[in-house]
Amino acid sequence: MMDEAVHRTAGGRPAAVAPRRMAQLDRAEALRLLGSVSLGRIVFTHQALPAVRPVNHLMDGDDIIVQLHDGATLASIVAPTQATGVVVAYEADVIDPETHIGWSVVVTGFARRVTDAAELARFAARLRPWVDHPGMSAALRIHPDLVTGLQLTTT
Repeated sequence: MMDEAVHRTAGGRPAAVAPRRMAQLDRAEALRLLGSVSLGRIVFTHQALPAVRPVNHLMDGDDIIVQLHDGATLASIVAPTQATGVVVAYEADVIDPETHIGWSVVVTGFARRVTDAAELARFAARLRPWVDHPGMSAALRIHPDLVTGLQLTTT
């Protein structure tokens, strides 16, 4: 697919951006790219409505780990540890605002609460929260069932 994008110059006038191509990424490359960034967005159902929250994450194998804190909206959506989980989507991207070059990855899968103390300690040592919290009370493990990724490049 070829597309010509437009961005605004400093004076507010539209300026053409070089045509770009969109290519599908395979699962392995999409997950590798997801692991190269630490911020993304989780999509879940809250009070029967879709909700989106920006969160930081890390990869544990192919699974996405998101930190949970007591009282947070996100902590309320997770099924008990022994349950199958709750369906969520997770998205991260890196797209240059000037050239419109980059990538986007979307993962859909089951989210399960992680409460094992050893795992939480391992994740807490690697996750860098954006706001100071007293500590990680739990974590969310998202196992990717569907993985889609797009790469935007110039032609």
